Order: sequence, then structure tokens, then C-alpha cells
Amino acid sequence: MDTEKKENKEVNKLSLLIVAVIVLALIIAVAGYYIYHQKQEMGALIETFDLEKEALEDEYNELSLQYEGYKFSVGNDSLVALLSTEQAKVQRLLEELRTVKATNAKEITRLKKELATLRKIMRNYVAQIDSLNRENEQLKVEKTEAVKKYQQATTQAASLKKEKEKLTERVTLASRLDATGIQVTPVNSRGKLAKRIKRMQQFVVSFRIAKNITAPVGEKTVYVRIMKPDDDILVKSRADVFPFEGKDINYSMKKVIEYEGEELPVTMYWDIEEFLSPGDYRVDIFADGNLIGRKKFTLED
Repeated sequence: MDTEKKENKEVNKLSLLIVAVIVLALIIAVAGYYIYHQKQEMGALIETFDLEKEALEDEYNELSLQYEGYKFSVGNDSLVALLSTEQAKVQRLLEELRTVKATNAKEITRLKKELATLRKIMRNYVAQIDSLNRENEQLKVEKTEAVKKYQQATTQAASLKKEKEKLTERVTLASRLDATGIQVTPVNSRGKLAKRIKRMQQFVVSFRIAKNITAPVGEKTVYVRIMKPDDDILVKSRADVFPFEGKDINYSMKKVIEYEGEELPVTMYWDIEEFLSPGDYRVDIFADGNLIGRKKFTLED
């Protein structure tokens, strides 16, 4: 009897021990599962923090690039300086972000707020840049219009200048004297026509100054040049010169006349004192700085 009770007691102790072991095993299993689950959640949370931090870094980088882009598109030095200052601030905060742990929620939140402030400042700058660009476009349009008007005015002025020059030239041509009916008559000692060179004593050069109501009136000097076949000029003195087209040239003879705008006959005489060869000669007549007449004649031996 006592032995049976003793065996029952041993069985009960064993049963309690088995139950305790099972309960302990269950507790350990539940605790292990809880710890594993917590680790899984913590790992996922840390990964989320890392992703948020990376995304925030990307946003800072993007903002810095936007500042860089606007700096090159703006022609205003003062605004470029401000953009550079803000870009430097973005870079400084980005460096701070890179040194902050992803799990430091307080710092991450602060840097997010800083980013929002910087974005707001950027929007203000973008508005200024857009305004400047519109003003620049308007200035370009106004400049183009001004250049066009200037070119038109310059073209018109050039055209008017040409017309004035043409008009002045026409007036000058119209007011120029003209020698007509030019005759060169070689005569002998009795004033008669001489056909042979050895009998010629004098050249009689006669012509008419044509009527011209537009020409200046008054006293005028008429110059005559007699050119030999070798293009040399008949002169009494090499000091006998007059100005023509910017230089002094020799003349054979000259005469002062009084011109009143009406046709005026002129006769001039050249005493032949030099040797003359047969050939083609030429008489040029000048007045008021212009060549007003020319006549060729031939002498025969």
C-alpha cells in the first residue's frame, strides 16, 4: 500500500515536471517569436528611415542642381550672387544630412523643414528670374525695333544724301561754263590763213562762252593749253601754272573776261616763237576750275 502511494506520488511529480517543461518551452517559443518579429519590424523600420534619408539627399541634390542651372541662365550679377549663396546653404545642409543617422528623427525632421524653406526661397527666385526674362525679352524686342528704325533712318539718310549729292552734281554741271564753236586758225605775218608751218606766225584761238543763267557771273579767268603732238605744252614760262584737280598745271595763255550769263565771244592769240613739227595738236580751255572745251587740229609741213 505504501509502495503504491509512493509510486503514485512519483508519477505525479513526473507529470508536473513534464507540464512545467512544456509550459517553459511554449514560453521560450513565444518569446523567441516575439523577439524575431520585433527584429523584423525594426529592420524594416531602419530600412524605411534609410530610404527616407536617401530620398531627402536626392531632393537636396536636385535643389542644388536647380540653383546651378539658374545661375547660368541669369545675366544679372546681383541675382547670381544671391543664387550662389543659397546654393552654398543647400550644400552645407546636405553635408549635415549625410552625417546624421537615419534613425535620428529629430534631425531628419529639422532638415526636412530646412528643405521646405529653401524650396520656398527658390520659388521666389524663380519668380524674379521669370520676371527678368520677360523684361529681357521685351528689351530685346524694343532693341530690335530700335535697330530696325535706326537702320531705316540710316538708309533714308543715305538715300537723301545720295539724292542731295546727285542734285548738287546736277546743279554743278548745270552751272558749269561751256566753250563752243572752238576754232584754231594759224595765220601769217599779215594775219592771213597760213597752211604751211614755216609761214605760221600766230595761232588765233576763238570760241564762245555759252549762255548759262545758272552759272555764277562776274570776272573770270580763262586758261588755254596748246598741246603738241608729243603731249608737251606750248608755254612762254614754266612758271605759268593754274590749279586744276588738286595740282598746278601749265597753261599757254590766259585771259580775264567779264561774264554776265549771256553768250560771250572770246579770242586769244599765241605768238609762234618755237619750232613746230607737223602732226595733231590739241587746245584745252579751262574756267572756274573746269575743262570747258577741247578742240583738235592738224598742222602740215
